[in-house]
Amino acid sequence: MSVSTEHRLPRYVGAAFLVQFVTSLTAGLLSASVLTDGMPGVLTRIAEDPARIRVVVVLELVTSLAIFMLAALLYLMLRDTGPAVALAGLVLWCAEALLLALSMLGVWALLDRSVASAGVGVGSISSADTAVGTFAFGLYEHTGDLDMIFFAVGALLWYSLLLRSGVVPRWLAVWGLASVSLVLVATLMLVWDRSLQPSVVLYAAYVPFELVVGLWLLIRGDSRRSAEVPVEGAALHVVEGR
Repeated sequence: MSVSTEHRLPRYVGAAFLVQFVTSLTAGLLSASVLTDGMPGVLTRIAEDPARIRVVVVLELVTSLAIFMLAALLYLMLRDTGPAVALAGLVLWCAEALLLALSMLGVWALLDRSVASAGVGVGSISSADTAVGTFAFGLYEHTGDLDMIFFAVGALLWYSLLLRSGVVPRWLAVWGLASVSLVLVATLMLVWDRSLQPSVVLYAAYVPFELVVGLWLLIRGDSRRSAEVPVEGAALHVVEGR
């Protein structure tokens, strides 16, 4: 890797953080009022606005690609800090991206069933469509839960490396570690029993983190290099003063 590319690598990581943050958040906001409360209501709501779900699928697939890219860039940036940990983080986030893409198969099946039953009232949707829809919705939900486990464990590894490396300020890395730990707790609760419905408070602290760390890396780059500038300037001043 060339020196110039290595210097720009943190900014590439920041851009990847921002892309997947924006696409994931937008997809979540678009689907929140549609993919909820089970069958047959989900099929009816999708049939009323199928374009929205098509956009959600596209955005989530873009998010999946962005996660692959982000994981690869983080590995290149942090592998010298902890090779084994960075490799484990890479594998976990690649698995996350794959599971996210697979979960869209469930959403696509829901879209297919909703289009087939378009114009039919909630009480008139066939039992076959309801059964297929229930299976597809379960695939979407449970694959999404597993996806979040891979994400949270991988994030703990990546943010521990950020803390050790000093690429970002210590407070920012600690924020990531603490907030994603709460996300992991919430996800494990869902996997154990979806009826537990963990509080949104467990997710709230993490939501802005990716935006902040992405902007920090994109604008400031590697914090270690920023800290070296005054030292190098002082050394140059001493040499020139001789």
